Amino acid sequence: MLLVEDEMLIAMDMEDMLVAMGYVVVGPAMRLQKAVEKARVENLDLAVLDVNLAGERSFPVAEVLRERGIPFIFATGYGTAALTEEFEGTITLQKPVDPGQLRAAIALLR
Repeated sequence: MLLVEDEMLIAMDMEDMLVAMGYVVVGPAMRLQKAVEKARVENLDLAVLDVNLAGERSFPVAEVLRERGIPFIFATGYGTAALTEEFEGTITLQKPVDPGQLRAAIALLR
């Protein structure tokens, strides 16, 4: 599971949630370039992507994941308004992410 999140406390909280669900977490990748690199080379089954990474959008990461056939979820404080038309309909969780909502979103991708 790739975790892309630029806020350390949120990243730690989400990592704890994912580990509690039984996932091995790659990351957190906190900057766009590192996230794209990990998305290209890591063996992944899923990803959770913060939309805004220190002022840059994580859409290039999503594009790499989509090309590789790896499902992903967006997590953002801005809701679906933060998404471009290309990613409309992608599961998007409101931050702070609730563990139950995260578990339900992941189940939809399985």
